[in-house]
Amino acid sequence: MARGKTQIKRIEDATTRQVTFSKRRKGLLKKAFELSVLCDAEVALIIFSPSGKLYEFSSSSATSTIERYQKSIKNRPTSKQMDLERLQHFEEEVAIQRKKIELLEETTRKLLGDGLDSSSIDELQQVERQLERSLSIIRSRKILLFCERINQLKEEGKILRKKNAELREKYEERQLELSIGQQFSSLEQVKEVETQLFIGLPNR
Repeated sequence: MARGKTQIKRIEDATTRQVTFSKRRKGLLKKAFELSVLCDAEVALIIFSPSGKLYEFSSSSATSTIERYQKSIKNRPTSKQMDLERLQHFEEEVAIQRKKIELLEETTRKLLGDGLDSSSIDELQQVERQLERSLSIIRSRKILLFCERINQLKEEGKILRKKNAELREKYEERQLELSIGQQFSSLEQVKEVETQLFIGLPNR
């Protein structure tokens, strides 16, 4: 028979409460031991009974585990510190991106010929090299597009010539059919010419 679900609240009966404590304590200590052995974890368990009696389990030393825990708590950043660190990191990223944007805007202005009055010779030469590289890329791209367009027009020309040859061939076949038809029509007319034969003198 299945055991009913235990309601989680304080047990009022002292005897029942003591029995439950004893059973749960043993189970908890057993689970702590299994966890330390199976997972190679450092486990320290401290229990005080309602009467104040101490029960403990430690996979190594409870004192060293507690010291380690206290050090970890001290070094662990609080949620507020973590929020401040994230905010600081975000502000740094924003500052970096803002500098990049400003640099790009300045470079764009110089490439368009604005803001060159305060530029040194080295900066002007750098802008000139950038423009030359850009022009080279643009020319290469334009030549590539021209070549692609020329090849496309050549293919279209081949298709048009092929269609033109097919149409010419059909036209010549049609002309030949019409010529043959006209010849047959002429022969039929010659056959259908009526011939009258008169005997004697013609009528006046």
